[in-house]
Parts: sequence; C-alpha cells; structure tokens
Amino acid sequence: MKKINIAVVGATGMVGRTFLKVLEERDFPFENLYVFASKKSAGQTVTCKGKEFTVEELTENSFDRDIDIALFSAGGDTSKHFAPIAASKGVIVVDNSSAFRMDKSIPLVVPEVNPDDIKWNKGIIANPNCSTIQAVVALKPLHTAYKIKRIVYSTYQAVSGSGVKGVRDLEEGMKGNDLLTAYPHPIAGNCIPHIDVFLENGYTKEEMKMIEETKKIFNDYDLKITATTVRVPVKDSHSESINLEFENSFELDQVRNVLENAPGIIVQDYLSNNVYPLARDIAGKDEVYVGRIRRDFSVENGLNLWVVADNIRKGAATNAIQIAELLVPTLA
Repeated sequence: MKKINIAVVGATGMVGRTFLKVLEERDFPFENLYVFASKKSAGQTVTCKGKEFTVEELTENSFDRDIDIALFSAGGDTSKHFAPIAASKGVIVVDNSSAFRMDKSIPLVVPEVNPDDIKWNKGIIANPNCSTIQAVVALKPLHTAYKIKRIVYSTYQAVSGSGVKGVRDLEEGMKGNDLLTAYPHPIAGNCIPHIDVFLENGYTKEEMKMIEETKKIFNDYDLKITATTVRVPVKDSHSESINLEFENSFELDQVRNVLENAPGIIVQDYLSNNVYPLARDIAGKDEVYVGRIRRDFSVENGLNLWVVADNIRKGAATNAIQIAELLVPTLA
C-alpha cells in the first residue's frame, strides 16, 4: 500500500487514543502523522508505532499541509465546522460523529457491508453509530441470503460509549459514590432505557439512529425496524438481542454456515458448554461475535441472535481505520 499522511482529530479522547493504537496494530502505512485536539489538550504527547507525537490545537489552518486522510472523533460540532474545511483542502475525512451520517450526499460505511459506497464520497465519509456497526455486520450476510423484512433491536450498551464520564460514573458507583455526570440516574446496579435525548415520537435519538442508519447502509428503505437501547453497568462492549423476520425460509445449519463464512464475524454458539458471546471476553477485539442462534417460533421465518462487539474498537476506531485502508489504494 502507498504510504500516506494521516491526521487524527480528537487524539487525546477515548476513541482518538484507540485510533492510534489500531493504526499501530494494523501497521497502517502512513508516512507522517499529525494529531490534533482542543486548545486545552495542545502540547500533550501521544505515542504511535513507537514514536511520540505532540498534540496541536485544531484550527482552521490545521489542514494547510499535505494530509491525505483525517480521522475525526471530536464530537459533532467540531466535525460540522472542521470536516468541510479539511475536505475543501483535498483531505478525505472519516468522521466518527453523528454530524453527517444521515446526509444523503455522504456515504455511511461499514467495510464488511457496503465498501463500494466509499467510491462516491466527496471528501467526507461517515462512520456509523457503534451499535449500528456491529448489528449490520451480523445482518448483512443474512439479508443477502434470506431477505430481512423486519428487525427488532434490543441493545445493552457499555458505559464506555459515553466516554470517560460514563466509565467514571460506573467506577464510582461501584464504590457506593453515585455520580450523575453522564446519566440521569445512577448506572451502578441499574439498566437505564435512555441513551441520548428523547424525541417527540417517544424513541431516543440512539434508537432512531439504529433504525435510520441500518436502512441507509443496506440501501433498503422498506425494512421494518424498531429499537430499544439500554445503558447497562458494563465497562466495554455492546451486546444486542436482535430479532429478525425473513421473506425466505431457512434452516438453522444454513444460517450458522452463512455467518461462519462471513467477513468480520466469529460464531460462538456452543450451548452444551455454556459458550456464547460475553462483553468482558470480547473487549479489545475487532470482530463481531454472534451466538444464541435460534428460531423465533412466534412468526414464520423468524430468527433470534445475540451479537456482541467492542464498541470503541469495531464500533468506532477500527471501523474508521478499515475505511481508511479502503481509501489508500485510491490515493495514487
């Protein structure tokens, strides 16, 4: 692969630091690396591939240099302001915020699912929501094989999805010190059915993200989808119960075979040994794990799945870097 120049925006945050870790682990072929963050973080140092890099303050002039790809994870407001500036200077932005996900002119990409969509980018590519990414990786091969007509998402999402505040709320709550910096209620000992803000239709913004992003990624706006998203007292890795109804009939052994042969998926479904995907075991891994594969006998052609993935890695940093890897051959 061609060596390129890459930037990380939000380099001192939880996802930003994971960007650097994954770039190193995957030996991403960069020539130069530039790291940006807010003014208060400028001057800090971060490490990647054994080298130290000094964090610069992100400004409107930050992209006045030879940068091919910029990985953004600094919040929606930052992305809305700075991503178009970067794109106007020839940088391809892979943005981890929700700022551009539902913009019809911007591709929303999961490399195992819709890699060809990067071809129509105009300088910005959106990284989907963490809970959406792992779901569609598991569902794409099944949608291709059996044609999904309805999806019911129920998620059990880790506190790291709320950043350092969510992790701190859980850690302090486990000590008996209930903090409310990330959530409206104590997270320790609770399951909170409230992620992001409530909308007029009674759903949360997180639930609607899953619904609308799935349709866009699959380019199938006839899909019937509903969702309930829940924050649980788990540090890392999101877990999802996914109920499906297909147009076509299936056999369970065929379903397992489809999943086992799909990219980015590991099947863990050995009930006699109590083997199924567990959040703690999957933290730090890049694959999407699927288990509890069984029929839903209440409907024709119904299926239940349990899907688990590391929300900071596959749900954010790793997916973004996989997108960047797809871009490298196009940067002649």
